[in-house]
Amino acid sequence: MGKQKKNKAYVNSSKKKNNSSPVWLFWTIGILTLGLIIFLFSGALDNNDTSTADISYENQPYLGEKDATVNIVEFGDYKCPACKNFNESFFPLIDKELIQTGKVKFYFLNYPFINVDSERSAIFAESVYKELGNETFWKFHKTLYEKQPDDQSLERQDIFTEKFLTETLGEVTSEEDVKKVTETWENKDNEKALKTDEALVNDLGVTSTPTLFVNGKKFEGTSLEDLKEMVDDASKESK
Repeated sequence: MGKQKKNKAYVNSSKKKNNSSPVWLFWTIGILTLGLIIFLFSGALDNNDTSTADISYENQPYLGEKDATVNIVEFGDYKCPACKNFNESFFPLIDKELIQTGKVKFYFLNYPFINVDSERSAIFAESVYKELGNETFWKFHKTLYEKQPDDQSLERQDIFTEKFLTETLGEVTSEEDVKKVTETWENKDNEKALKTDEALVNDLGVTSTPTLFVNGKKFEGTSLEDLKEMVDDASKESK
């Protein structure tokens, strides 16, 4: 595949912070400027973060060959518009170039921060994975992102109700399977699985979605070529 232009298709969607009071605006600008100078001289703005995190992949849904030596993890929120864009534009390239070629295993972990139905969706998806397995999970995962409203004003409204999630699951599996999930999705095991993902979010310092890690190292690039290069490096290191 030819060299690709920098792809801004999956610009991170972060938590919004309240604006500072105008009284403190002058002092805030001064403090931020001083902090920026310190960071510049200390090298803290270097995007090439070489730190490696210890990530457990046990009992997590993944795509790819079991014996692939490189693991890519996506942290996402089902209500995140940037995640929807990532899954519809950037992920198919990852699938074609890296997953289908046997180079990587691709995992999805939850970081549900946007709204109450972000967490509901995450717990429901955990139940789908537990009750129906890996294949059905990914079908549901893909369909749920496809059904995320294009109107971003709905991002912080409660759209993914239990009825919505149940109907969405019914589009990819049998009525019997849907019943199995709906009878168990609110149990503590599924909440525990979500908390495992959220603990990793805190440990790794993830602050936005989608965020990718390659064999425990945060992906700081913006294109498929950047990701492929990082995967190649990780593959060499694992030998």
